[in-house]
Amino acid sequence: MTDIRTAFPTVSSRLVTTPRYAAQVFERAAGTGDEASAPTVVFVHGNVSSSLFFLPLMSALPTAVRALAVDLRGFGGSETLPVDASRGIRDFSDDVASVLDALEIGAAHLVGWSMGGGVIMQLLLDRPELVASLTLESTVSPYGFGGTALDGSLLSDDGAGTGGGGVNPDFVARLAAGDRTDEAGTSPLAVYRSSYVAPGFVSEFEGLWVESMLTTAIGDDNYPGTSTASEHWPGFAPGVSGVLNTMAPTVFDTSAIVDVEPKPPVLWIHGALDAIVGDASFFDFNQLGAAGIVPGWPGVDVAPPQPMLAQTRALLERYAERGGAFTELALEGCGHSPHLERPDEFRAALLAIIG
Repeated sequence: MTDIRTAFPTVSSRLVTTPRYAAQVFERAAGTGDEASAPTVVFVHGNVSSSLFFLPLMSALPTAVRALAVDLRGFGGSETLPVDASRGIRDFSDDVASVLDALEIGAAHLVGWSMGGGVIMQLLLDRPELVASLTLESTVSPYGFGGTALDGSLLSDDGAGTGGGGVNPDFVARLAAGDRTDEAGTSPLAVYRSSYVAPGFVSEFEGLWVESMLTTAIGDDNYPGTSTASEHWPGFAPGVSGVLNTMAPTVFDTSAIVDVEPKPPVLWIHGALDAIVGDASFFDFNQLGAAGIVPGWPGVDVAPPQPMLAQTRALLERYAERGGAFTELALEGCGHSPHLERPDEFRAALLAIIG
């Protein structure tokens, strides 16, 4: 396995204890030695991952920039604590805020990948003074994952088809067992290759990314979380605890960022071949139903796939109409991980928004 100390010698790690949790934080210090005056970028990872995914990008940033990455609770080297999904994504966003407070960072340039995009949008709502800019990478929709129409309205009152019941149980079992093989399509390595990156992408750090995925804490209080029965297709609805339920549309809605003042600049960067976040995502149960993979789909009038990209674009256009500024960078041939697949373009766009 990759030795991160030799592969990324400029990045160090430490455990930061806050009133909320003990967080593993990676840091690539500014080369000036003056951390107080250097612009600070803080990376927030997504679901079934950790800050390890950001080490190459952190190492490649100019030395005038200070870069940190925070492991969320139940991921990476951070403390495993229950995730209260009745609060939406706030257990995670409050945790990140507690790290920024503990390190006395103040306003930082926040980068959120996938679920991490939802975390930093929520942080902007609750602690706007901590946000200098937002970079939303392959972000979850502002209305959560699954179960909503274009305007964010619920397709069913209980969010049927979303939350902790929507994950393949064999994938969860293989995570819990520490499966490092590619013997099945549900093996973490196979899922990484098929979903995290575009087909054909090759990385020398592939084994490290699998190790990152395997740090995910498994259980009802963590990943994937609980579920409840539903009278609506496909028969399950979100539970009240665990990671996937934090993004259920019944509890997750960050669309109020359009009213935040002042409005920090926003960069939205995503890949055209993203298998996870898209207007026809096969991680969306309604899309699986429409494709005939899950039987009994009630049709597009009742259970249309979530238009995730269209929702994010419409929200950011409203953000701009109300005085904000955003840039969209859509990368052809790129999957769910632009910072891995197209690092030069990602880094240039990030430095542009930092200014």
